[in-house]
Amino acid sequence: MSQKMLVIGEARDGALRNVTFEAIAAARKISPNGEVVGILCGSDDVSNLGKEMIYYGADRVCTVQHDALATYTSDGYGQAVLSVIEEESPDGIVMGHTAIGKDLTPKLASKLESGLISDAVAVDHVGENVVFTRPIYSGKAFEKKMIADGLLFATIRPNNMKPLQRDDSRSGDVQSKQVDIKDVRTIIKDVLRKSTEGVDLSEANIVVAGGRGVKSAEGFEPLQQLADVLGAAVGASRGACDAEYCDYSLQIGQTGKVVTPDLYIACGISGAIQHLAGMSNSKVIVAINKDPEANIFNVADYGIVGDLFDVVPKLIEEFKQLKINA
Repeated sequence: MSQKMLVIGEARDGALRNVTFEAIAAARKISPNGEVVGILCGSDDVSNLGKEMIYYGADRVCTVQHDALATYTSDGYGQAVLSVIEEESPDGIVMGHTAIGKDLTPKLASKLESGLISDAVAVDHVGENVVFTRPIYSGKAFEKKMIADGLLFATIRPNNMKPLQRDDSRSGDVQSKQVDIKDVRTIIKDVLRKSTEGVDLSEANIVVAGGRGVKSAEGFEPLQQLADVLGAAVGASRGACDAEYCDYSLQIGQTGKVVTPDLYIACGISGAIQHLAGMSNSKVIVAINKDPEANIFNVADYGIVGDLFDVVPKLIEEFKQLKINA
């Protein structure tokens, strides 16, 4: 089936987020022979980012540049994207299931009087139908959903669909579109960011997470060292955040971030159901805990019963040696 798909791109600090490329791959899977059109918004010229979307599988890209798009607001971005959607009249829309995606897409779906399948982790074809798989009940089960009629609209969970191979030889138009943005009710005067260095937690392929077992803020230092060796992101359980061992921006779980890395290393995490909801779909889970009865071992692929302060330094040395010998 040949359908026109729109992919709403998302940039951070002047670079496209990886989930944008995953959304393009999802759009290609939904409509292998259709046209994939990207949308990018910003206050500066984002044509160079448009070319990146083309390299990763988009056929062409529409960019919207306006002072009101310097930082994200649902009013500003909603008007910009909706204008492109109305002009392009797509058969489907795809975006990453990120903080912005979770805020923007319901607004657009309401305006378009469309349904929305959110947080999809897989896309398949059953006959002529496109079927999305999404987790339910905090990740304990999965359901399959499809759009029976009307506009196909979905958000894709980061780090679940492999991007297409980058091809710098691909070419396509990057067109600038003028949009009259007005009545923006939210004005962003300043943005204060937590200074979290390293890999983006929500898109990391490897995550090293600590729980109450790290005992203190200083207890996260060996976890950070392990993460540095592996090129990983550092996360935490809610218990560690509540104990003020780390910032809540690192929280993984039902009330924090949901991650699905290739490798998840849980250090001193007991495995409360709220935490499991945020990481149980990781491809490989390694648990390190002194308590052999800890619930985290029930979901772990590999378990190490021991003190994380003894185990983690040994892992650091082993991985360093492996990198030297590689």
